[in-house]
Amino acid sequence: MPQIILKDEFDEMTKVKGELRGNGPKNIGEFIFDQEGERGLKQVEDLMEKLGYRIEYLKIDPMEFKPLWLVSATLLAAKRLFNFTDNDFQKMGELDVKFTPIQRLFVKYFISLEQAAKAASKMWSKYHTEGKLELVEYNEKEKKVILRLTNFGLNEFHCQYLLGYFRAVAQMSTKGEVSCQETKCVFRHDPYHEFLIKW
Repeated sequence: MPQIILKDEFDEMTKVKGELRGNGPKNIGEFIFDQEGERGLKQVEDLMEKLGYRIEYLKIDPMEFKPLWLVSATLLAAKRLFNFTDNDFQKMGELDVKFTPIQRLFVKYFISLEQAAKAASKMWSKYHTEGKLELVEYNEKEKKVILRLTNFGLNEFHCQYLLGYFRAVAQMSTKGEVSCQETKCVFRHDPYHEFLIKW
């Protein structure tokens, strides 16, 4: 296997502090399995092992905490091994919503997008030990929500993942067409990430 991720790159990624629930990396692994088959997922797992981290994505306990950098490394591997596009990363984020306990929570407890937006910070901290997600604006008249994510930055592929994730959550609440764009990004030298959701 060619050197898809350099050891120096990997070592730099592992400096990222924090953890997240295992459902995130597990769902990414399932997406890779669906798109690239067992052989494709094995390529990613072999690459991780070669870099010093043994992982079997499909066996991850969804509620067990895993290192945040695992998401960065996996998304970078998917980009370089399979040339995944922004659209692919957004689909990963959408699937994370559909196949995790958050879906049941929204169906059971949240009636409106406003309630979902107000609960965003609490839900983020339930699944991540780093970063702060906050509601900046909810405007029913203009049909828009602005969410801000501070003290958090994995890589630009994860930004696309979050676009898909937030769009899917909003669609579950509105039951209609939703758009989501990242209007500020730490990888474009902004101090934080901001996401504009319109419906």
